[in-house]
Amino acid sequence: MLRVGVLVSGGGTNLQAIINGIQDGTITNTELVTVISNNKNAFALERAKKHGIEALCISPKDYETREQFNDALYDVLEDRALDLIVLAGFLVVIPEKIIKRYENQIINIHPSLIPSFCGTGYYGLKVHEKALERGVKITGATVHFVDCGTDTGPILLQKAVAVKQGDTPKQLQQRVMEEAEWKILPQAVTLIANHKVRVDKGQVLLLEETSC
Repeated sequence: MLRVGVLVSGGGTNLQAIINGIQDGTITNTELVTVISNNKNAFALERAKKHGIEALCISPKDYETREQFNDALYDVLEDRALDLIVLAGFLVVIPEKIIKRYENQIINIHPSLIPSFCGTGYYGLKVHEKALERGVKITGATVHFVDCGTDTGPILLQKAVAVKQGDTPKQLQQRVMEEAEWKILPQAVTLIANHKVRVDKGQVLLLEETSC
């Protein structure tokens, strides 16, 4: 059973997609152990509580130094013996100490087709604003493993979404969530939970079904 922790800063729609996936059997062999937010008012915490999942606020604001916050977050993750950490709109830089400890055990969902519209400063609605400014006809979402760069880790899954004439950033954001993010994030979790993923030399290999 894959023990999963989700880190999130806001409403938690991608968290809800994971919860729904576990409940309806789309995601198998998975236990959602904890939800952690840096924002005590994040609705994601309420989503977790509603489903009987541990909901914690660990914020840099509550510590004198960033190092103290990093240590506190590390300790909480370790105490829960997690197999996978999912970043679902977590607007805090993950410390190198955690990335190295959980190498190829942290995934992130990004609302574009990496390498487009990603990296420092590209998050949330800003991604869609930039996509519309550039006039792209196709956008989408990417699930990738997390390394020490920003949106530079091995790509696990991507799904394309059409940009429609007259789209606003909000409309495009909603379509990307509905048609891509809420589909490929649960898919990524269940692939990992069922040992269908291997990272080799910076590339993600999806393993075929094997019969005994």
